[in-house]
Amino acid sequence: MIFTLTGLLSGNLLQKAIDRAKAGSKLELPAGEYHGNIIIDKPLIIEGKSQGAKIIGDGNGTVVTIRSDYVTLRNLTILHSGQEHERVDAAVSVKKSKYVTVDHCRIDDCLFGIDMEQVNESQITRNWIRSKPFSLGLRGDAIRLWYSNDNNVSANHITHSRDMVVWYSHGNTIADNFGEYSRYSLHFMYAGRNEVLNNTYEHNSVGIFFMYSRDSIAKGNTIKSSIGTTGLGIGLKDCSNFTLRDNTVIYCARGLYIDRSPFQPDQNNTIANNRIVYNSIGINFHSLSINNYIHGNVFKGNIENVYDDDQVTLHSVKNRWDGNYWDDYEGFDKDGDGIGDTPYRLYYYADRMWMSNPNIKFFYASPVVSILNFLAKLAPLSQPIMLLEDPHPVMYEKELEKGGAQ
Repeated sequence: MIFTLTGLLSGNLLQKAIDRAKAGSKLELPAGEYHGNIIIDKPLIIEGKSQGAKIIGDGNGTVVTIRSDYVTLRNLTILHSGQEHERVDAAVSVKKSKYVTVDHCRIDDCLFGIDMEQVNESQITRNWIRSKPFSLGLRGDAIRLWYSNDNNVSANHITHSRDMVVWYSHGNTIADNFGEYSRYSLHFMYAGRNEVLNNTYEHNSVGIFFMYSRDSIAKGNTIKSSIGTTGLGIGLKDCSNFTLRDNTVIYCARGLYIDRSPFQPDQNNTIANNRIVYNSIGINFHSLSINNYIHGNVFKGNIENVYDDDQVTLHSVKNRWDGNYWDDYEGFDKDGDGIGDTPYRLYYYADRMWMSNPNIKFFYASPVVSILNFLAKLAPLSQPIMLLEDPHPVMYEKELEKGGAQ
């Protein structure tokens, strides 16, 4: 049986009401201020009638600590955690639990937002989260999954935090979230079988970065305006059996960053039907990165569509490129089938000074550098090296809307 307590809680009596409540009870909080810090160690629902119900911490430690299965927090405002990183002071801390729900809560002035350690099959949905007003590196993570599996983290708004991290965690769905003005809007480490769907990340240092992970998919995400000269859209480091599909990466210093991926020699990654547009570099290859299948993508408006920073032993050419749209393709389509009659080939010229000297990149669009680039193609000082070959370049962007190369 669920017991409902309505309008009875005020001041510092919230913890006493939690202690008195039977397992499975529901506590309804009218608008007002309730003193944290509180501990929930039994199945319980705490629901505010509106976000006017505020649980305010004492500025030391975590505001709401959950140590039970089947706990729900809904329609609450949670404020004023401590500020110690080594203690992971948070708005909500959940450990060794399952079937926990944090829904439609507003979290502010808390170092970490929602900290989940060994938490499974739980729901983190529709929350608004902001860290403390510290410099970027001193903030805490908005949502932190640590050894936590099969959770749903969806429709949250994250702003002015440090990172959202998914570490040693598998089978999670990260969908329809919005993140802004943070460092890593989404960072994976040693994680597998995760789905990253339809998120929007703007004005962060890094959009989505996967490290030492496998068997995951990122689909339908938009990463826009990653901040700074090293701002990054989507990165893969030591990742295998990944699919990046139908994403848009725009206005970043580097759209995609591929570092030693795929890591497993017998596996591949698929990068398909993405829009990689108006970045300084479309795809940046670093270290040994071969056996990626890159097809049906749009490369448009980038200063450089593809760059391989190992300029001696190029690895970009060892990936499979097919059916992409290249805005600098100079071939023809005499038979009108929408596919270029000749392959698209991209070359590296040794005399393109800005590649080895980033200071010159500032002048890249100037008339003088444009003339130098034209002369390098017309009469290169040395034999150019091919970065990639796409045997079936698509002539028009609209051809990709029909499904791209198969």
